[in-house]
Amino acid sequence: MEKILISACLLGDIVRYDGRQKKMDHVLLQCWEAQGRFVRFCPETAGGLKTPRPPGEIVNGDGKDVLAHRAWVRTSTGEDVTPQFIRGAAMALDLVKTHAIKMAILKANSPSCGSDFIYDGTFENRLTAGMGVTTAVLRKNGILVFSEYEIEAASFLLKSNF
Repeated sequence: MEKILISACLLGDIVRYDGRQKKMDHVLLQCWEAQGRFVRFCPETAGGLKTPRPPGEIVNGDGKDVLAHRAWVRTSTGEDVTPQFIRGAAMALDLVKTHAIKMAILKANSPSCGSDFIYDGTFENRLTAGMGVTTAVLRKNGILVFSEYEIEAASFLLKSNF
């Protein structure tokens, strides 16, 4: 059975920066959880950040730029948390290798997990095209990453035995 890496917050774990829940009640997620497919993970807390914490955004690019040392992740209070984001992304990669995972469902817009959009680094609630640090690491290593808004597409791919 194919395992799926999933953002722990989407399953209700209290790991988000604001300490609030973001549990998704999608029927497919419930089914996959019952089947034991999920490997739940939060790269930010695994990388060493506490809950709650000040929000973080990528400044000067996206996750690919962070990995290339052209951008960094900072909090709304000005703290550089780039090392924690990179550490969490590396731990996510270790998990997918350990469990032979080929697919992830990660939290949209997150500086770690965003797959299509992230906040623009100004802390003014503006989205820009790009991906988070963990998504960049996973995609660089051939892992397919979907957001919680693309569960049906992930299901289609899973049924195709990609």
